[in-house]
Amino acid sequence: MRILHTSDWHLGRTLHGVDLLEHQAAFVDHLVSLVAERDVDVVVVAGDVYDRAVPSVPSVRLLGSALRRLSEHAVVVVTPGNHDSAVRLGFAAELMRPGLHVLASVEALDRPVVVADEHGPVAFYGLPYLDPDTVRHTLAPGVGAGAGADAGPGPAAERPPLPRSHEAVVAAAMDRVRTDLASRPGTRSVVVAHAFVSGGEASESERDIRVGGVDSVPSAVLDGVDYVALGHLHGAQRIGASRGERPVIRYSGSPVAFSFGELGHVKSTALVDLDGGGGATVELVPAPVPRRLAEVTDTLEHLLDGRHDELRDAWLRVHVTDPVHPERLYSRVKAHFPHALVVLHEPVGAVDAPALRLVTAETDPLEVAADFVAFASGGVATDAELAAVRHAYETARSAEESA
Repeated sequence: MRILHTSDWHLGRTLHGVDLLEHQAAFVDHLVSLVAERDVDVVVVAGDVYDRAVPSVPSVRLLGSALRRLSEHAVVVVTPGNHDSAVRLGFAAELMRPGLHVLASVEALDRPVVVADEHGPVAFYGLPYLDPDTVRHTLAPGVGAGAGADAGPGPAAERPPLPRSHEAVVAAAMDRVRTDLASRPGTRSVVVAHAFVSGGEASESERDIRVGGVDSVPSAVLDGVDYVALGHLHGAQRIGASRGERPVIRYSGSPVAFSFGELGHVKSTALVDLDGGGGATVELVPAPVPRRLAEVTDTLEHLLDGRHDELRDAWLRVHVTDPVHPERLYSRVKAHFPHALVVLHEPVGAVDAPALRLVTAETDPLEVAADFVAFASGGVATDAELAAVRHAYETARSAEESA
């Protein structure tokens, strides 16, 4: 069986103010073509299809179009991530067209979508993002689906909740998955989950999901299945077991970069071939690059003299090293590098920062302002700057006194 694993579309997200929806739509086109050309049987989307719980109308339209087009070629399985609202994403799950499944219910996470090929059935289990504070009662032993003989006496509300941790709730969810899988002899298995699994390399664009100071789940918690399709981390990577061991645990990564922390990422989609015995082989198919990310560090003179012009077509983070803050820094950089998104002044050889001193009601406000100018610009305040500060201060004081 051929499975296409993708995640973290974050429809509606911007990159330092740049609208990415056009580029995300191009990725959807790429995905639909890939599914058709490579005879994909099942597409799994492991969470964070939207960037916020209440998505914009264009984002909703793009997702609707994407799911319709993908489900014309393959079975589609979607789970919510920590950015999505599981309730909103899954509200019409029972009304979906055949072959399109949104697995958003915590209570039903051990009820898989079963797809068969010439080797037999494959069970796809959907684990939506499990917030410990929200689901630790729902997934407690003896509550809900799969409770079985462990239910014990008393109503569910009286039973103790799971510990307040990601490990506890994901482990409980996987216990339910393994219990159901044991009742399906000869069935291969795929878990589609949204979580931070230990050993994964994070970037600066994922939302912090720490609870009790811990945000990760040990990879051993996910044992007992053949392939784990993960979402949450934006870099494509394998976690845990080495080649040939099971389960194969992978993050597909996001299809486009959402921060300069992802500058070194090669964005891709995981094409997974699951053989008759449950062994998984993975091919990473590069995603289209809307515009490359780059960064450059130099003085303003060198930035503008042509030596870095190969970067003019890139989304750029610029570090300007002049010892004194240049005039009209941002506008001059933007005029030369039209796609510069971040311009930082990081002075090299600047004057020493003013010594820290206690500011009281008796401290001369002009001295405090002069210290700030030196700190912000990297150079001693000029006579013109001091005159401007003095004028502003005296005007504000005059207005206050006459109020």
